[in-house]
Amino acid sequence: MPNPPGADSQARVSQFMKQIQDEICQGLEQLDGKSKFQEDSWERPEGGGGRSRVLRDGDVFEQGGVNFSEVWGKNLPPSILAQRPEAEGHGFYATGTSMVLHPRNPYIPTVHLNYRYFEAGPVWWFGGGVDLTPYYPFAEDAAHFHKTFKAACDRHHDQYYPVFKHWCDEYFYIKHRQEARGIGGIFFDYQDGQGELYRGPHSDSEAAKYSGQIGSLETRDWEALFAFVQDCGRAFLPSYQPIVERHRGTEYGDHERNFQLYRRGRYVEFNLVYDRGTIFGLQTNGRTESILMSLPPLVRWEYGYQPQPGTPEAELYETFLKPQDWANWTAPN
Repeated sequence: MPNPPGADSQARVSQFMKQIQDEICQGLEQLDGKSKFQEDSWERPEGGGGRSRVLRDGDVFEQGGVNFSEVWGKNLPPSILAQRPEAEGHGFYATGTSMVLHPRNPYIPTVHLNYRYFEAGPVWWFGGGVDLTPYYPFAEDAAHFHKTFKAACDRHHDQYYPVFKHWCDEYFYIKHRQEARGIGGIFFDYQDGQGELYRGPHSDSEAAKYSGQIGSLETRDWEALFAFVQDCGRAFLPSYQPIVERHRGTEYGDHERNFQLYRRGRYVEFNLVYDRGTIFGLQTNGRTESILMSLPPLVRWEYGYQPQPGTPEAELYETFLKPQDWANWTAPN
């Protein structure tokens, strides 16, 4: 294992995760302009705890949560050991910040963020990512979001964004619907500075193929990966604030609202069936209210829904829910 973390690694990452929670909450309160986050602190009987912050009934956000947690225990849950069997038999430490925002206006996208850090005996790794889930298709929003995170990635390695963008498209895919949850962003896991960048389960995926083509990267130490995660965390507000400002005054009616609530159902399906953060939290006896704060306050399902051809709703399905090279998108003349 290259350059093991220092004795203060857990304290440093924990401090950053709390700091980024503070920075994001302050920025979102200013953006919303009406509601404030309410905080609940909690403790985990087996070790650790966290602070959950939820904003409700705002001018922009119908509901949003920004959580910090740090937990420790004797054994990692099966969902982690399946990927890192060398951690078997070791106590673990995990800390992270996660966020999901559900705006009221259907023209403003839902957004999700999560960054996390694990130590278990001789192994450590960083993981996380961010992704955007629009209800109505605006190419300039998707391009701005992706270009912001590509710039953050490129400051650390020019191969981070291509691999982590493909990995995000792969991860936030709803298999039983055969469609993407949104327009992606970046996603990475098990990053310990060694070997190939892709550490996912699908050897035939685009992320795996691209990562295999570039091969193993030079060893990157703990400090380099921690700096990368910090830059990604601080890229969130610049990636999202302009999108909110662009659409917060856009008028909408029952048609747009009903479509938003229908599409929110996809968010619920993904988080309850596939999301690894949800699975990890439940398997480690985390605080249920905090784990499920990612779910929207209102949602609807409709049997056999099909969008009308030629509508913005159809464009979302036909174009925006297919992986696109958003970082190189340019506005038409």
